[in-house]
Amino acid sequence: MATDTDPEMFARRASCFGAEAAAYAEHRPDYPLPGVRWALGSEDDRRGTLDVLDLGAGTGKLSAALLALGHRVTAVEPDADMRGQLERLLPSVTALAGGAEEIPLADASVDAVVVGQAFHWFDQERAMPEIARVLRPGGTLGALWNTDDDRVEWIAELGRVSSSRVSYIDWHPGKGMEKHAGFTAVEYREFAHRQPRTIDSMLATITTHSHILTLEPAEREPLLARIRDYLATRPETSGGSFDLEIVTRVQRCAVK
Repeated sequence: MATDTDPEMFARRASCFGAEAAAYAEHRPDYPLPGVRWALGSEDDRRGTLDVLDLGAGTGKLSAALLALGHRVTAVEPDADMRGQLERLLPSVTALAGGAEEIPLADASVDAVVVGQAFHWFDQERAMPEIARVLRPGGTLGALWNTDDDRVEWIAELGRVSSSRVSYIDWHPGKGMEKHAGFTAVEYREFAHRQPRTIDSMLATITTHSHILTLEPAEREPLLARIRDYLATRPETSGGSFDLEIVTRVQRCAVK
C-alpha cells in the first residue's frame, strides 16, 4: 500500500477526479445539515445569511447543503470537469477556477470557508494564510469528511475488500487540520449520516475514490469484481436496496 508521503502518488490521487466528474456528482453522498451548521460555527440558524466559500468544491455536494441552509455561496474548484458539473447542477452558485493555495477572492470577503472531502489535498503551509486572508475577523474554517462507518462489521469488511495497493495506510480523515498561527484551537465533532444504496450504486460510488481511479484497468476490474461478489454474499446488502451508514467527521476553527 502507498503512504501519504509518496509525493508522486499523492499528486496523482489529488488530481484524478475530473475523469469521473459525472459519476462523482451522481453517487457521492451529501452532507448532513447539522454537521454543516456546526462547521459554520453554529448549531442553529441565528447567525443569519452568510457569505460562504466552498473551497475545493468538486461537483458541489457541500455547496448544495449551504444553499439549503440559505447562505450565499462562492465555490472555488481547480478541475474544469468537476466545476462544470457544479455549474450545471447549482447555477445560483458563483463558481471560480482556483485552488486553496491561491484563492481568487478579495481580502476579508467571506464569513466562513468550508471544505468537503478535500482539505487533506491542500498544501497547508500555503493554504492556511490564504484562507485567513479571505475570512472576515472571527470567520470560521470548517472541514468535513464523509467516511463509511467501520464500526459496522460488514462495512469494516467492505473496507478491507476494497483496499488497493495505493490505499493509504497512515492517513485518516480528520488528521489534516492542525493548529496554525492566526487561528483558534481546532474543535472536532462527528455526525451520523446514511445514504440509500444498491450493489450497483455502491460500486459506482467506490469507483469515484482516488485509490480506485489511479489503478490501471488490469488491476481495477478484478478488484471491482471482488467487491461485487462480496456485496452479493452479505445478507445486509444482497437483497436489493440497503443503507450505507456514514460518519461525517467535522473540524472547525476560527481566524483570530
